Amino acid sequence: MPDSQPPFAPALTFAFEIRAELAPTLHVGHGDGERTEFTPITGGTVDGPLLRGTVLPGGGDWSSTRGGVCQLDARYLLRAEDGAVIDIVNRGYYHEDEAASPEQHDGDLQVSWPGVYYRTSPVFRTDAPAHRWLARTVFVGLARAPEEETVAIRMYALL
Repeated sequence: MPDSQPPFAPALTFAFEIRAELAPTLHVGHGDGERTEFTPITGGTVDGPLLRGTVLPGGGDWSSTRGGVCQLDARYLLRAEDGAVIDIVNRGYYHEDEAASPEQHDGDLQVSWPGVYYRTSPVFRTDAPAHRWLARTVFVGLARAPEEETVAIRMYALL
C-alpha cells in the first residue's frame, strides 16, 4: 500500500543577519590556476529574532578562486548583547552563472541576485548557556554585498 504522507522537506527559519564590515582585500598569491586573497573583517552588527550583537574586529575571510568559483573560508568572532563571545567558521562558495540562482526574496528584502550563487555553511562555538543552541544547530547562510566593503549574511536555522 503506497504511503499517503507527503515527502519530508526540511524547513529553514530566519535566525539573524550578520553585516560584516570589510577592509580592502589583500592579495596573497597565485597557485596553479588559483588566486588566494585575505579580506579583513573590521566590525559589524548581528540583528535578528534569535540573536543580536556585534561582529568583533580581527577576523577575516581567506578565499581561493579557481575557474570562476570562489571558495570562502571566513573565521571571526561575534559578541552577543549579553556579552557572550561566539566563534564562527563560515565556509561557502561564490560564483556567477546565469543558471546559478534565480532572484530570491525574504519578504520584501532581496537576498540574492539572478545568476549569483553566494551561500555559506556556518558553524558556531560558544560555552555561553544562552547561546549553546548555535553550536548544535545546522545553518545555511545567504550572502550578498549590499554596499562596498560590507557583506550581509542572512542565517537560517535548519529545522
